[in-house]
Amino acid sequence: MSKILVTGAAGFIGFHLVQALLAQGDEVVGIDNLNDYYDVSLKHARLQQSGISVLGLAPGRQMLSVTNPAYRFIQLDLTDKSGLEKLFYEEGFEKVCNLAAQAGVRYSLTNPAAYIDSNISGFLNILENCRHFRIGHLVYASSSSVYGLNKKFPFAVEDEAVHPVSLYAASKKSNELMAHTYSHVFGLPTSGLRFFTVYGPWGRPDMALYLFTKAMLENKSFDVYNYGQMKRDFTYIDDIVSGIVNVLEAPATPNAFWDPLQPDPASSSAPFRIHNLGRGSSVSLMEFISEIEQNTGIKAKMNMLPMQDGDVEETCADVGTIARRLGYAPSVSVAEGVRKFVEWYIAYYGPQLPAALEERSAAS
Repeated sequence: MSKILVTGAAGFIGFHLVQALLAQGDEVVGIDNLNDYYDVSLKHARLQQSGISVLGLAPGRQMLSVTNPAYRFIQLDLTDKSGLEKLFYEEGFEKVCNLAAQAGVRYSLTNPAAYIDSNISGFLNILENCRHFRIGHLVYASSSSVYGLNKKFPFAVEDEAVHPVSLYAASKKSNELMAHTYSHVFGLPTSGLRFFTVYGPWGRPDMALYLFTKAMLENKSFDVYNYGQMKRDFTYIDDIVSGIVNVLEAPATPNAFWDPLQPDPASSSAPFRIHNLGRGSSVSLMEFISEIEQNTGIKAKMNMLPMQDGDVEETCADVGTIARRLGYAPSVSVAEGVRKFVEWYIAYYGPQLPAALEERSAAS
């Protein structure tokens, strides 16, 4: 059992991670600034699922879960230096999992400052507190987007990733470089996780599966970029969380065979590691949409558009390294994952869905 800080605890991945850590007996403190990048009511609903009352929420106020006394939540922003330092001082964390960040590739094209504030300045505050309070292991969210213009598939952590195509991706690559500095200079064990297109129940409303399902159930059309000629390594949330838990339990160590003349980008002479967390295979966007059609019984209405700035045509994770080192073994198929998401979506939004869909759902 460990005492763990999870930042971004009201977010999609953070919410699921908190449940997994509590289930294995860890003590968890979660923080989140509850910003309005997407519908705050969904973040509130996730907190309620964790036993946190939203009625008394206020910045800096600690809320105890009514369903699990090992979980507490505080509304706190990573840019709040004094508030964050106070939290680290009072709690004595053993491990930190930093999932809080300004998300979204396309949003970064129009709101760049948000990414510098949260993903750079906020992450620096996390690093500084982990350094000063001697945290045993910092695990943090990176992104598959760091691979950018890389066309060597599948994407491997041993490959260089130095050509990002969005500020979001650049901020995540910056996190990796910042983490290495703290690992090298201060001996802080850090592990960066490059997530590949995570989806599942309680997912983010700005992600493809959510947007497509919502539009289809409401009998509306939706935009499909690059005329549908896209491939993604869609990874179900349970597989992602199992990977995070595995990494948290295995603090980064120096690579004894690291060669400065042929440097491995994913490790170091310092306690620093980078991992891919994906399913390990690409699925075409049109196949993904077909799975939604099968699970909703509704034909998609698609607006085919050219590629949008900041996007890449394909992602695919090489998960061989983390499989060998930590036993990571993603197991949820896209067919199963999409089915579970659609079932959750209909259950969660049922009262707001068209009457025809309610009748169809009741009949099935």
